[in-house]
Amino acid sequence: QLQLVESGGGLVQPGGSLRLSCAASGLTLGYYAIGWFRQAPGKEREGVSCISSRSDRINYADSVKGRFTISRDNAKNTAYLQMNSLKPEDTAIYYCAARFRDCSLYTDGWHYWGQGTQVTVSS
Repeated sequence: QLQLVESGGGLVQPGGSLRLSCAASGLTLGYYAIGWFRQAPGKEREGVSCISSRSDRINYADSVKGRFTISRDNAKNTAYLQMNSLKPEDTAIYYCAARFRDCSLYTDGWHYWGQGTQVTVSS
C-alpha cells in the first residue's frame, strides 16, 4: 500500500536544529509534490512548506521563512525538512503529505499523509 513515514522528530532546545525525513513506499515520489504540515494541540493543522515534483517551485509559511529548508531526493524516494533556529512556537506534530498536483500550503487536496512525528522545542 501507499505509505509516507516521517522520522527525525524529538526534543530540542530553542535555537537548535532538527532534520525531518519523509520516506515513501508504494509510490514514486518524483511524480508528486511534497508538503510539510504541523499541528499543535488545540490548533488547526497548518502548512509549513511544499516542494514541487521537480523542485522548481518551493513555498514556505511566513513563520518559518529563513529558518526551514525543504528538499527532496527522488532517487531515494525521500523528502526532508531541515529546521534551524527552532522556537517554542514550532512545537507540534509534523506531517508530510503528497499529491499529484502543484504545491499548496492549504491542507485540503493532499492525497497521502504520513503518521506524523513529534517536535518539541523547550528549554
